Amino acid sequence: MRKEKGMTKTYKSEGIFSRLVEIRRSIHKHPELAFEEVKTAQTVIAELERLSIPYEYGGKGTGVVGRLITDASAPTVALRADMDALPGAENTDLPFSSTIKDKVHACGHDAHVAIVLGAANLLSKDPPNGNVRFVFQPAEEKGGGARVVIGSGALEGVSAIFGAHVTHHYRVGEIMVAEGTITAQSDRFNINVKGKGGHGARPHEAVDAVVITGLLIAAVQTLISREVNPVYPSVITIGRVEAGSAANVIAEEAYLEGTIRTTSPEVRDLLHAGLHRMVAAFGELHNAKIDIEIEQGYPPVVNTAREARIARRAAEKVVGMDGLMQMDHPSMGAEDFAYYLQKIPGCYVRFGARLRENEYTPLHSPEFDVDENVLKVGADFFDRVARAALDEYRDR
Repeated sequence: MRKEKGMTKTYKSEGIFSRLVEIRRSIHKHPELAFEEVKTAQTVIAELERLSIPYEYGGKGTGVVGRLITDASAPTVALRADMDALPGAENTDLPFSSTIKDKVHACGHDAHVAIVLGAANLLSKDPPNGNVRFVFQPAEEKGGGARVVIGSGALEGVSAIFGAHVTHHYRVGEIMVAEGTITAQSDRFNINVKGKGGHGARPHEAVDAVVITGLLIAAVQTLISREVNPVYPSVITIGRVEAGSAANVIAEEAYLEGTIRTTSPEVRDLLHAGLHRMVAAFGELHNAKIDIEIEQGYPPVVNTAREARIARRAAEKVVGMDGLMQMDHPSMGAEDFAYYLQKIPGCYVRFGARLRENEYTPLHSPEFDVDENVLKVGADFFDRVARAALDEYRDR
């Protein structure tokens, strides 16, 4: 029973809540990185078998796909959860904290798995007006596991797909639904600065890779502040720099790694071209050899209008109008759910999961945790959105 703002009085999943908590905590204790999700997959398989839902699993590095078939001639919708954890340490002091060194569920994927299994439970006990595919994918954080799932044929015959992510941006009992661009395009780049090493006391005999790197780091931010129209959100972040060997040695080489986040293809092209231009200019200006490689990352998540409307109606049924959140602007984060939406229509939403009213903890933080009541909200939403979508697709 919940009486807080934005929540219905009861959840359909109340009766299975303890089971969802058990599943989530078991996965949380045993985090597995991208393409290593063997134990997690076995947890999913055990629950699907308990629910008598047939499934397919290709082994380590692949996804688990459950198939609830009520009418082979009816439409099919898919519900997706990601299974992988992150590298890093946990600092929550939870009794079910990670037991695996340097691996942690700090992005809520443990909750996502439990939520979709909760929806599978509800849908299997009261079959919908069509078929549902439960997609548990590997490697969302790194490696684009969605492409592995797509390559396996898991989307064949699917009319639409729905996915979600927990977040502290909203409270439990709030669901964000929007159409259009939800997350940014993500690209990575590597820059290698090669100068000429020398003695720290005689800089005139050397070409200092560290000085060049410092100037370059500052200069690339002008691409955002002075070349991109400010109405288009965009980010360049240099997250790793490596150079030098000793205090009195002028470094001959330096290495930089960074990310580019954009929501417009034109801005993306502008930033790529601008980085290449600046690298070439700095090499010429400072008599250094500078190379850059830009690697394409995840495309933007773009929700289709019809599926966003279906998701909005389902969310309203679960949390009420005052629990239905709008998005002011796209997230600059990235998400490989985008690959599914390049193939079929769908909608990606966010579930509020803040533990305490005024305490925000970012995703990927060692302190990240969720209010486990989000498991009920999420399971009910996926149950309702699958039924609503199937009803609409049958009627068209």
